[in-house]
Amino acid sequence: MNKRFEVRHPEKLKNHSIAMAKKPSWIKVKAPLSEGYKETKRIVKKNNLKTICEEASCPNIGECWSKGHATFLIMGDICTRGCAFCNVKTGVPFKLDVSEPDRIGRAVSKMKLSHVVVTSVDRDDLPDGGAQHYVQTIDAIKKYSSSTTIEILTPDFLKCDDNVIVQILDAGPDVFNHNLETVPSLYPVVRPGARYFTSLRLLSRVKEEKRSIFTKSGIMVGMGETRIEVSQLMDDLRAAEVDFLTIGQYLQPTPKHFPVKEFVPPETFEHYKKLALGKGFLLVSSSPLTRSSFHADDDFELLKEARRKALDAQKNVNKKRI
Repeated sequence: MNKRFEVRHPEKLKNHSIAMAKKPSWIKVKAPLSEGYKETKRIVKKNNLKTICEEASCPNIGECWSKGHATFLIMGDICTRGCAFCNVKTGVPFKLDVSEPDRIGRAVSKMKLSHVVVTSVDRDDLPDGGAQHYVQTIDAIKKYSSSTTIEILTPDFLKCDDNVIVQILDAGPDVFNHNLETVPSLYPVVRPGARYFTSLRLLSRVKEEKRSIFTKSGIMVGMGETRIEVSQLMDDLRAAEVDFLTIGQYLQPTPKHFPVKEFVPPETFEHYKKLALGKGFLLVSSSPLTRSSFHADDDFELLKEARRKALDAQKNVNKKRI
């Protein structure tokens, strides 16, 4: 194994069985074989780019890439955290590639994307957590494809000054996404390098700084959480004024990762969707195969329409009061 990185997980995981649970029929996907998939792969490879689709072994890569959609992974493919659910390599990252933002901008233009999602590894080794790299990437996308709307899926910037968020927002992304990933009781084992309330505060701060931006967060289920915990998490996100919630089934990437505790049936995902909409989210995507950036382009249009309807409804309420 390359000494530069290694898969690190908490000691508590050592006692878990390494046997990986057999997937039920409702989360099986077809192998990626389409011409669209091959063309997306060619563009990504030609521009020497990384995608979270590949690094995180996303089950939806075949469908997304066949449509020419890819979620770009910036700042390398080695993360400074060791989350027990994630298939991205952990270790000491390389220096930032200053040409990467420009290459992403060119690739977005070549792929003719109307909406693009950009995410990154955690870079706790950098004073700003990589915030300026996000800014440069957003700027490059706007330079080469000015009509493309931009969604960013960021780390928590745990060790950084609050001003780094302002820098990113000033660059003008359309959607700011940061995933809670799981309920707080599971953080010590599943997400040991993060802090639940730090993530909530990040999402809340984004809305405080720029009310017009759409905020988004996602969780995985099937890790041992309870329905009551999921409901409380929804309340926490609404208190932070998050607009869009995604809920998907956790899938164990390798025998070394945190094991699946339950394959949540589709009807439970539908229950969670109705519950979340009742709590006031503008949009909820909840299904076994839901992932943060799955159908992100279509969801952005739905978000805009949902906000328009919500504003119209509020205007009607105000008129009746008068």
